[in-house]
Amino acid sequence: MEPVLRISGHGALAITLNNLTSGQTAVLDTIVRSSDCGAGSDPAPFFFSSEHNTAAGETPPAMVLTGNPGQLRILFSLLAADHRIPPSLSQKGYSLLDNYLRSDYKIDCRGKVLDLGSRTHVMGILNVTPDSFSDGGRYADAEPALAHARDMAAAGADIIDIGGESTRPGAAPLAQEEELRRIIPLIERLSAELRVPISVDTYKSSVAKKAIEAGAAIVNDISGLRFSPDMANVVADTGVAVVIMHIKGTPRDMQQNPVYDDVVGEVMAYLEEGIEIAVKAGVDREKILIDPGFGFGKTLEHNLIILNRLQEFRALGRPILLGPSRKKFIGTVLGIPVPEQRVDGTAAAVALGIERGARVLRVHDVARMAQVAKMTDAIVKQKTVNRD
Repeated sequence: MEPVLRISGHGALAITLNNLTSGQTAVLDTIVRSSDCGAGSDPAPFFFSSEHNTAAGETPPAMVLTGNPGQLRILFSLLAADHRIPPSLSQKGYSLLDNYLRSDYKIDCRGKVLDLGSRTHVMGILNVTPDSFSDGGRYADAEPALAHARDMAAAGADIIDIGGESTRPGAAPLAQEEELRRIIPLIERLSAELRVPISVDTYKSSVAKKAIEAGAAIVNDISGLRFSPDMANVVADTGVAVVIMHIKGTPRDMQQNPVYDDVVGEVMAYLEEGIEIAVKAGVDREKILIDPGFGFGKTLEHNLIILNRLQEFRALGRPILLGPSRKKFIGTVLGIPVPEQRVDGTAAAVALGIERGARVLRVHDVARMAQVAKMTDAIVKQKTVNRD
């Protein structure tokens, strides 16, 4: 099995190497300890399931390489020069570092460029459904929906995300015709009226195609291009941007006892596979965003682990979209059953998410979260300046 690398940290980074052979571990240890690059190694914790065992009761060896980016690059050059280490390991190391440290993302949304490296961007949620978990029915009619979209744009939304089908836990699928009836007139009017890109929240390729024809510049797919086999082709053919999200199961059954051996590793693998599906179909990698999918097949513990380790998703080399807004896990922690009252909890999740690498926030409360983002950006930028 090929070695697996995982990276985390700020300033001083830690790269975990899993699935090493005993021989590889010994060689790595010798190289690290004999080098003067300043990097070091430590034993690593390892999340595994039974099929990963090298023998009964044993786990594959693992190491953690620690150091700043420059030290780790020197270390990987030493590994590349040693014939006992697979060349792919150092190559993966370089790629992992480049992806993790990257911040210059610019997403072209049909001519409207979002400079995600300059600041955190805000995606305002517009659910034109009678049954969404937070504001179901409030914007089901055209005029209230249009007014709310305008208000969000004025309050600082950089993107308006329009959804016509509720994907709350337990939701049943909606007929394509009804979804189109709800969203297409709005997309046509708002894409012509507003300067910000319009995103369509759908997992149906046929709906996405019609929405793009109506003016949508982003497809936000909760299934990560899995539910509709033709979705990747639609995105590629039309040249729009795409959000690839993780989900375990379907909206109807996703919260029925979701189980993971390693939630971060499995969600990352799903997103990485989604990126490859998109690229193989012809989607420009520079137009892809990723979303770990808070609440979509995750328990409270899973959501908190993902948020706490969000920086690890930076290793995929695509900007992270964060969507914790008013979610049940926030209500569970705070004891707040009413979604509209979870704004402060959302703010805490948003601030921590930005500090850990989120570049886009999908939120209901645009004005409040735009302020949180601006303040957090200022703090994080100062931290980066001081570190450099």
